[in-house]
Amino acid sequence: MADFALYSYQEEVVERALRRENIIIWLPTGGGKTRAAVYVAKKHLETTERAKVVVLVNTVHLVEQHFHKELKPHLGHEYKMEAVSGDSKESNFFGKVVEESDVVICTAQILFNALTNMEENAHVELSDITLLIIDECHHTQKENVYNEIMRCYLEKKLRGDPKLPQVLGLTASPGTGGAKNLEGAVEHVLQICANLDSAIVSTKDCTTELKEKVPRPFKSMDIVDKRPQDPFGDHLKGMMQKIHDFMTLPPDFRLRECGTQEYEQDVMTLEQRGVKEQNRILAQCALHLREYNDTLLINDTLRMMDAYRSLEDFYDTKTENSMDETDDFLVGLFQDNQVKLRKIAKNSQYENPKMGKLETVLRNQFGPDVESRGILFCKTRKSTHCLNDWVLNNRVLRESGIKAAVLTGAGGGKSHMTQNEQTDTIRKFRQGALNLLISTSVAEEGLDIPECNVVVRYGLLTNEIAQQQARGRARAPEAEYSVVAQTGGQEVRREHINELLEELTGRAIAKVQEMSIHDFRTKINELQKEALIGRKVADMHKMEKRGRFNASAVKLFCRGCFKSVASGSDIKLVEDTRYVNVNPEFQKHYKLGEQVIKDKTFGNWEPGRKLICNNCNKEWGYEIKYKKYTMLPKIAIRNFALETPEGNMLVKKWKDVPFTVEEFNFEEYAKDNFPEMTIG
Repeated sequence: MADFALYSYQEEVVERALRRENIIIWLPTGGGKTRAAVYVAKKHLETTERAKVVVLVNTVHLVEQHFHKELKPHLGHEYKMEAVSGDSKESNFFGKVVEESDVVICTAQILFNALTNMEENAHVELSDITLLIIDECHHTQKENVYNEIMRCYLEKKLRGDPKLPQVLGLTASPGTGGAKNLEGAVEHVLQICANLDSAIVSTKDCTTELKEKVPRPFKSMDIVDKRPQDPFGDHLKGMMQKIHDFMTLPPDFRLRECGTQEYEQDVMTLEQRGVKEQNRILAQCALHLREYNDTLLINDTLRMMDAYRSLEDFYDTKTENSMDETDDFLVGLFQDNQVKLRKIAKNSQYENPKMGKLETVLRNQFGPDVESRGILFCKTRKSTHCLNDWVLNNRVLRESGIKAAVLTGAGGGKSHMTQNEQTDTIRKFRQGALNLLISTSVAEEGLDIPECNVVVRYGLLTNEIAQQQARGRARAPEAEYSVVAQTGGQEVRREHINELLEELTGRAIAKVQEMSIHDFRTKINELQKEALIGRKVADMHKMEKRGRFNASAVKLFCRGCFKSVASGSDIKLVEDTRYVNVNPEFQKHYKLGEQVIKDKTFGNWEPGRKLICNNCNKEWGYEIKYKKYTMLPKIAIRNFALETPEGNMLVKKWKDVPFTVEEFNFEEYAKDNFPEMTIG
């Protein structure tokens, strides 16, 4: 196939990569980083003996997107290529796929699994790869799977292994890593460079061309005054005060202002304390207060009826679930105030002024004879559905020709979308059947979304990376980037801070680029050694923590009712990631709920029905059908607390439990539970 051309600014940023240096390309969203990387891959394949290019991405969508839009058109005629994701059958034979291909694009998890899997057909060595391209490489930090892969690389590098792949990272937004000053931001950029063993490059000579090809959208701060009266919010706060009085806060504990993220953090801490102390009044009141706080936040962003329905939905699940006087009080409080709340919520004179401003912003960008595309970013899945309902029922917006749909992350919950649903929604958006996506952060990076005329951020408090990614979606000529917020609100302050942090990121990168090669390399090597030592120390601590107690000395009790239901020794690990209770007695403690639906298929298991506590109706996890006929209860540790010889404790993930979980032995389990069956 004929060579393909790059813009001058792209040629500038790939120059060092073509000399086989490890580099990170820093270009804005829409700047053509992927195209530049494919160009480097093409030159690498043409000039390298036994070349093997692996492209890593962080979502399944990006595997297909980059494969069909960039890699296949430019490389597919001359080279053997494969796209592999968790959904692909090829993921089980990844070693063979890499061996037989010139170019492989896959999710990072696939490669990491292959690096650690010693089975012949599945295993891959980093030395098998000659060029490793890492998309959205700013994620290469902390416990991210990108960083797990690069730790394997750095261990080999520091041992003097000469056969390592060239690394090419791509990012639009390295960020400052939470740093608020130049010194801290420089340290963060250097850490990412160290993690990727790469220098960071950007255009210096062709900035004018870059600005012409990737213009920044016009920014509009669409600010509204605070609503003059908020009887709905005031009534909720009065109800919350009654809960405060009922539960008696510990003398050393203070709750911050309700209706804020800080208050949410406080009541989550309070719930954890209640569980550890087995103080059910404290734990349950904290859970209900969190729902009230969520309702206040919804009232601040959406319609009053959206806020009311959210609280009503929560109490619909609680009315038949009373265990003691705490439940009676909490449910009774809502029921006594339900009619009053609904009546206020229906009164349009107290409606949220932000909704009126949002309507104006959208109406200005859309019209019956106007071809326009937009994304409305909001915080939660619940918000996306409420806003979609508002658009569908808004006569003015319908007459403006708005055809909206929700776009949220893939997952197993009711409000999650499947990957097929995501793909279908984006296809309709591209074709024009839809012209407004109401989205969570899932649309900020990774998905192949056409350039937009308008991007609106609504009720969002996010960091500078998310802000840059969202703004980068407004790439159509004369596009608008709008922030709809309240005067003096947190969103306005955060937007301003993010702008300062974005500028700080640029200054930090410039400082790193000004370093001499010697100073840069010395600093990078120092950070790499520190990181590997730190990792070894952390691994030792984890091992010590896991061996702290004998599994049989730890009990699991339900986080909802505090009933003891299992021993640590009942828990086994299935295929490295699924924790199941193999004690047949455990089934006495739960009942089965609705069937769990997953978007993809799994090797040896499939999901069954939800597990629900017999005593308090708390959801615990779900059954899995293993090896086609064995039903095992798979439980989430976040739904339980641990009773240990040193007191009660909570952990968010199974990897943090203070005892060793043994691998599940299917043959032994079958022998004990199905003695009549012969295991072949």
